[in-house]
Amino acid sequence: MSSNIEIRKICQDCGNSFIARTTVTKFCSHKCASRNYKKRKRDEKIQQVAPVSVQRMEFNQEQLKDKDFLSIDETCKLLGTSRMTIYRQIKSGNIKAGKIGRRTIIKRTEIDKLFQ
Repeated sequence: MSSNIEIRKICQDCGNSFIARTTVTKFCSHKCASRNYKKRKRDEKIQQVAPVSVQRMEFNQEQLKDKDFLSIDETCKLLGTSRMTIYRQIKSGNIKAGKIGRRTIIKRTEIDKLFQ
């Protein structure tokens, strides 16, 4: 069923004025409708992922607080620095570290001493 209705509307995507032939039309073209659809889907995916990633980061921080000995990776996460920075601090003697096989272990009290 066709209609002779012509309603002046503004596109919700690009903001241009257009003449709509139905009362529910929101976009001026198929291109604007597709762009808006993709934007909505992208935002939905971001909303689903965002709370999970924040939750995982907080969980790791809580685990690190309870450990007495930390690996290089855990120390990097705790301090927010790179691996090379930690290795430089070990080499210069600011952080004392021990090796167990190939693995480098740092005592938690050594990290706390840096900030006192």
